[in-house]
Amino acid sequence: MMIVSTGVKLMETVKKTGTTTVAITLKDAVVMATERRVTMDHFIAHKDGQKLFQIDTYTGMTIAGLVGDAQVLVRYMKAELELYRLQRKINMPISAAATLLSNILNQTKYYPYMVQILVAGMDTKPHVFSVDAAGGSVEDTYVSTGSGSPFVYGVLESMYRKDMSVEEGIDLVIRGVTAAKSRDSASGGMIDVAVITKEQGFRMLQESEVLDKIKKLKLNL
Repeated sequence: MMIVSTGVKLMETVKKTGTTTVAITLKDAVVMATERRVTMDHFIAHKDGQKLFQIDTYTGMTIAGLVGDAQVLVRYMKAELELYRLQRKINMPISAAATLLSNILNQTKYYPYMVQILVAGMDTKPHVFSVDAAGGSVEDTYVSTGSGSPFVYGVLESMYRKDMSVEEGIDLVIRGVTAAKSRDSASGGMIDVAVITKEQGFRMLQESEVLDKIKKLKLNL
C-alpha cells in the first residue's frame, strides 16, 4: 500500500510540473517546442531556462520536472547515443533511445527522477515518445507535457493534421505553447522550436525566426 500510495503521489507531482512542452509528428518531420520559464512553486526562478535539447543527429528531448534530475538525464542520453553512434557507425533508432531512457527511469523508480520527458526524432519515419518518471514509454502522433499541456491539447485536437507542412507544424506548436502561456502561470517567456528532418537533422530555429512567426500569426509573446 505504501508503494502504491507513493506512486500515486509521484505521478500527481509530475503532472503538476510547471512547464509546457510539445512534440508533433508530420509526414516527413518532427517539430518540438517549449517555453523557457522555470518556477519554484509560485516563484519564477529563471526566465530563460533551456528545456529543449539535441541529444543526437536526428533526436531531440524536452524536459519537465526537477531541473537537476532532468539535466542529468540529458547528459546521460547524449553520452549513450554518441557512444552508440561511434561504436556502430549508425544513429540509435528513436524507439531504442526511448527504451533506453525508460529503462534508466524504471531502475530508479523507488528513488525516482522527478521528470516527464519527450524523446522525438527521425529514423525510417518520425517518432514522438512520452516517458514518465517510472519509466513508462508511450508513442503517439503528438504529445504535450507539463502544467500547460491541457491548453496545448486544446489547440492540437482542433488543428493538427498528419499531412501538415513543416511550416504549418511550426505555426501549430507556437500556437499551442502561446495558448498555454496565456492561461498557465508556470509557463512563460520566449518559445524554443526545433525541426527534425532526414535532410537537415536536428535544427533549432533562431529566436528571430520564432519572433517572425509570432508576429505573422498575430500572437502575443
